[in-house]
Amino acid sequence: MISIKKYTDDQKIVWNKFNKESKNYLFMFDRNYMDYHKDRFKDHSLMFFDDDKLIAILPMSEHDQNLISHGGLTYGGFISSTKMKQHTMNECFDELMDYANKNNFKKICYKCIPHIYHSQSAEEDRFALYANGAKLAIVDVSTYVNLDNPLKMPKGRKAQISRARREGVIVEELMELEDFQKFIALENEVLGERHDTKAVHTGEELKLLYDRFPNNIHLFGAKKDGKLIAGTVVYEYDHVVHTQYMAANDEARTIGALDLAVATVIEKYRDNKKWLDFGISTEHGKIYLNKGLCAQKEGFGGRTGTYEIWELAVS
Repeated sequence: MISIKKYTDDQKIVWNKFNKESKNYLFMFDRNYMDYHKDRFKDHSLMFFDDDKLIAILPMSEHDQNLISHGGLTYGGFISSTKMKQHTMNECFDELMDYANKNNFKKICYKCIPHIYHSQSAEEDRFALYANGAKLAIVDVSTYVNLDNPLKMPKGRKAQISRARREGVIVEELMELEDFQKFIALENEVLGERHDTKAVHTGEELKLLYDRFPNNIHLFGAKKDGKLIAGTVVYEYDHVVHTQYMAANDEARTIGALDLAVATVIEKYRDNKKWLDFGISTEHGKIYLNKGLCAQKEGFGGRTGTYEIWELAVS
């Protein structure tokens, strides 16, 4: 029999251990990452048991009468052990729907974890969503580079990388608070000019997370004459490296500094990771593709992968 318990802080060690040993482990689901912004999101994460044995965890947050998996994270679907099979996942969804109904929630928004992050196939949730009448609400376009067999970069991209080197651009991994602050200031300058928005994280928050996960979070900065003009923050997973942020000022775009930074990331990880995930080139929740941004990412030898969000009405 499947039962559900709402996560509480005293289950932190159990949660983290299960996440680490799961078939779709993500360090973002470690409570030391999830809880850094718990003041912004009302956590309602769930733990699923088969009799007394923990078989799945589900990061979730509560938003009015809705549950979202998770409001503060890019993904948030079921994290499960290698023993998870389809019929068991179906039962987990049955209990989830019953739990949501009893607790007066009206809707569940479910963010699927892209398959490239799985160490073993873990798409049992997709059939269970379909079986429960879930509707596909959002499809965002990301760009994945197969690091084992990347497509060829166009000549123009290679020329920009070469130009950056000729211009004396140096790419290095940066680790100090001042570095993260300068990068986020650069990111916010770009986002403010182009999209009238700003980064989710502050420089201080990124440094906090870096200190907690130094093997998973990296800032690669491109400098010219000692000044940071471009860079990317990457999140490193077991099989994937994901560009969480990319930023470049006008000079950097002209001389190819960001191109060199990304090329440096590809070179660093191509022998020990399977995928580079560039993140979305769509406006989240809208059917709008930023063609220029998407083309820039495709120019590194990538092609489309999708992030999906499903909605379940709770009856």
